[in-house]
Amino acid sequence: MNRSSVYDCHVLHLDKVKERAGNITIVEGNKNVPFEIKRMYYLYDIPGGESRGGHAHKDLYQLVVAVGGSFDILLDDGSNKKIVKLNRPDYGLLVVPGIWRELFEFSSGAVCMVLASLRYDENDYLRDYKQFIEYKK
Repeated sequence: MNRSSVYDCHVLHLDKVKERAGNITIVEGNKNVPFEIKRMYYLYDIPGGESRGGHAHKDLYQLVVAVGGSFDILLDDGSNKKIVKLNRPDYGLLVVPGIWRELFEFSSGAVCMVLASLRYDENDYLRDYKQFIEYKK
């Protein structure tokens, strides 16, 4: 059983250094991200109307950042749901284990970067919503 709630997921402000020549955002594991970063990937060239995600993780923590453009994330803990819009590269959404997530409403040219606490492990995924609900009981 996993008692994580959508309320355990929250937006983190990432350090931003403003300079005349442009901005830089610093991301450091176990500093402004509350876990050690073991993997990073990004989503891009997402066709209009498409969605991504549609799964949960048993043990994985993630920080999701809109490094370009915008998109929405539906968070679902089996009882409560909330939608978070990401549209700034200096903010990231912390998603804790045991939360179903769906990413949608991608703007044209959106880029979604995900920092993960674990390397890829198919056994960590809950890809079927009914299986996810059983896991949450």
